Amino acid sequence: MDRVQLVALALLQGLTEFLPVSSSAHLILLPRLLGWPDQGLALDIAVHAGSLLAVCVYFRADLRALAAGAAAALAGRPTPEGRLAGALLLASVPVGVAGLLGKEAVETVLRSERVIAAATFVFALWLAWAWRRRPRPGRDTVGWREAWWIGCAQVLALIPGASRSGVTLAAGLAAGLAPQAAARFSFLLSIPVITAAGGLQAVELAAQPAPVAWGDLALAMGLAALAAAAAIHLFLGALARIGLMPFVWYRIALAAWLAWLYR
Repeated sequence: MDRVQLVALALLQGLTEFLPVSSSAHLILLPRLLGWPDQGLALDIAVHAGSLLAVCVYFRADLRALAAGAAAALAGRPTPEGRLAGALLLASVPVGVAGLLGKEAVETVLRSERVIAAATFVFALWLAWAWRRRPRPGRDTVGWREAWWIGCAQVLALIPGASRSGVTLAAGLAAGLAPQAAARFSFLLSIPVITAAGGLQAVELAAQPAPVAWGDLALAMGLAALAAAAAIHLFLGALARIGLMPFVWYRIALAAWLAWLYR
C-alpha cells in the first residue's frame, strides 16, 4: 500500500473512531473519492487495534477499577464498579448478536454511498434531539435498564454513517445520563466491541495466504493510537464547552454534500 494512503487512513480512523461522525463512513468514502484501492483487512485490524490501545490506556484507571469490581462481584461483594462492569457486558450483547447475523449485509448492501448519506443525516437529527433534550444535570450511574437500551441502540451503528459513539452517546442522553457519564460509558463500551470485531477479523486474516507487511501495520497502529488518544481527550473537553451541535452541523453538511455528489 502507498505510504500516503496508509498514514491518511490510520490518522482518519484514529480521529473519527470516538467522535460522533462515523469512522466507518469516512474510511469507506475517502478511498472511493480519491480513487485509492481497498485498504485490505490487515490495515483495518491494525488501525482498530490502535484505537483500542488508545482507549485502554486513556481509561486505564477505570479499567483497573472495573476489573477489581468484577472480581469482587464474583466473590459475592457487589460494588458500583462491579455493577458497571456487568452493565458494559450486558450492553455488548445486542451488537454482538446482530453483527454475527447481519455480517454479510453490513459488508455489502449497507456500504453504498446513498446509505451512508442517509444514515449520516438521520442520525445527525437524533443526536441533535438527544442533545437538546438532555437532562440537567442528569444521572452519573448506568443501571441495567439504561445499559440494555444503549446496547440495543448500538446495533444501529452497524450502518456506516450512523457512528457507534454518536448512537450510544445519544442513547445515553435519552436515557437520562449526564453528558460526561454517557460519553464515559460510550468509550468504555467500545472496548469489548472493538476487541470482538478485531478478533473475528484476525481469524479471517489468518486464513488468507497473502504475506503481511508487519512494519506498515505497526506504523498504522501507532498513528491510529496517537490520533485516537488525542480525539478522546479533545472530545471530552469539547463536550463540556461547546456540546454536540458542531458535530451535528458537520454531519448535516457531509450528508448534503454526499447526496449532491451521488445524486
